[in-house]
Amino acid sequence: FKYPLMNMRDLKRMPVEQLADDEFCVMFMWWVGPMPDEAKILVEAWGFRLSNMKGFTWGKTYKHKTDKFALGMGHTTRSNTEDCLVAIRGKLPERFDASICQLIIAPRLEHSAKPPIFRHLLEKMYGDIPRIELFARGVIPGWDTWGNECHCSVDMIPASVVFHEPPQKDDKQIDLIESA
Repeated sequence: FKYPLMNMRDLKRMPVEQLADDEFCVMFMWWVGPMPDEAKILVEAWGFRLSNMKGFTWGKTYKHKTDKFALGMGHTTRSNTEDCLVAIRGKLPERFDASICQLIIAPRLEHSAKPPIFRHLLEKMYGDIPRIELFARGVIPGWDTWGNECHCSVDMIPASVVFHEPPQKDDKQIDLIESA
């Protein structure tokens, strides 16, 4: 309840595919543990193919007790990690640094915020290429951003039909079917 959420239908209809280069593009997407199927559905809806469900794993510590893993919610085990998947469109961009490891231990921040170390690692891994953070929490130097909590450098609206004038009584009715 910290901010408004989007449903799967609207997430799938976001024009992410239009942002991605057709030849060389890699997407890193955070996903929640109970929803791996939904994460895979979004990857495909956005025109990518899944490469790795665990590109990064963030082991969360307490903000002021960084020697202790934080306890989160959970119906079985208590969550204290988040995973970031890797998906590809076209080919992988050239990797400049092969020393980047999957597991990063870092303090929990405000709700849903990811540690800046992950952005730094992506910059180190792929160099100075165009990059965007979707659902960004703020302005990020060197990145385009989109989200409801930042000054967006990109406008994205889920696909929709907008009638600027009401249909006339004699006009044929058209059924629009979403393919997904």
